[in-house]
Amino acid sequence: MKKILKLTLTVALVMCASSVFAQKFGRVDLAAIVTSMPEFTAGQQNLETYGRDLQDQLEQIQVEFNTLLGDYEKNVATYSEAVRQLKERELTELQQRYQDFQQLAQQDMQRKETEIMNPIYEKANEAVKKVAAAGGYVAIFSTAQNQPASAGLAYFDPEALIDITAEVKKELGIE
Repeated sequence: MKKILKLTLTVALVMCASSVFAQKFGRVDLAAIVTSMPEFTAGQQNLETYGRDLQDQLEQIQVEFNTLLGDYEKNVATYSEAVRQLKERELTELQQRYQDFQQLAQQDMQRKETEIMNPIYEKANEAVKKVAAAGGYVAIFSTAQNQPASAGLAYFDPEALIDITAEVKKELGIE
């Protein structure tokens, strides 16, 4: 009887251990995937064009400022006090407009990058989820060029994982 009990326990333990070790983990280089997608190349080109347009507008303001400044420096001796103050105010306002536009252009560029790139990253993440679910993976780690130090969790199957939230709260004395 004891031999049967030991044998049954051993078989049960082996089966439990094999089911734990049967869980599949994987890794994916999301950066390599995203940069190889045709949408990424098109998105980068759109961003470059958009950035050039903003830069051209910024340069136009700079040219206008330089022209006004050159005119001011050349003729300042001939200006009356009122005209000199008016020209200085114009220069100051134009310089402020340049700085404001520069800040807005940076914000606009970031917004545009998010607008263009988010759908590309979402598409790649959806593909990872589909492959992971089809392959029966419990978790997929995102690595950059196979460098585990840069790993982040790209996908996990919450149903295959055991939630230990209650135990951790208990350990911390939280009810």
